[in-house]
Amino acid sequence: MVFTIHRGFSSLAWHSPVRSQRNFPKKTCMHTWIKICGTTCLEDALQSMDAGADALGFIFAPSKRRVTPEQAQQIIGKLPREVEKIGVFMNSTAAEITMIAEHVGLTGIQMHGDESAAEVYNHLPEGRRGMLRKIKTVLVQDGFASKFDSHVTIPGVVDAWLLDSGAGSGKTFDWPAARAQLSDRQERLIIAGGLTPENVGDALRAFDPWGVDVVSGVESAPGRKDPEKLNAFVAAVRRAEKQ
Repeated sequence: MVFTIHRGFSSLAWHSPVRSQRNFPKKTCMHTWIKICGTTCLEDALQSMDAGADALGFIFAPSKRRVTPEQAQQIIGKLPREVEKIGVFMNSTAAEITMIAEHVGLTGIQMHGDESAAEVYNHLPEGRRGMLRKIKTVLVQDGFASKFDSHVTIPGVVDAWLLDSGAGSGKTFDWPAARAQLSDRQERLIIAGGLTPENVGDALRAFDPWGVDVVSGVESAPGRKDPEKLNAFVAAVRRAEKQ
């Protein structure tokens, strides 16, 4: 299938395949959701799964790790249902996000820019709104905690919030300061930004998050995964869960 994307318009007609309702796994006291992002090829996808990833991220935004919808579709078509396939978008229109999610075979979307989570939610077909995992990125800056309330105008608009230091920065944010700003908020959090096998345990102890998201910390080069780092990262998460 050929994708022709223009701002706010796609040459593809809407012909969504029928999919059964997904029941996403919930975090238990002993399991942290792990997303390996920046997947660019089938080999890396399979290595991430072998290491124990719960989800793979496919970037449809300006990045060294960007993939086209066609590339993502070819990879996703060879993956089992058990692994989640999350598309990462930055300042895309609701129409673009919806179209790519449906035709590529995504099981979740991550809104990493200034997208309105409510607008994207409302654009999704009603039958798909509860089937896609919807993640909204919040950059950790002064007053960032107020962003949670500004996006949640409809129940279910956002399933999880990803805290990051910046788009592809590869740097951690100030964890103690962020923890203080969060206070006793109960949102489902995913920690990202500069995570590595060496520091992810500290992130879990600081936030007790629902999930973690890693890119450069498990790479051998931009866009290519390192099997040893993948295994070390997942092992570090599982060790920290038991502490």
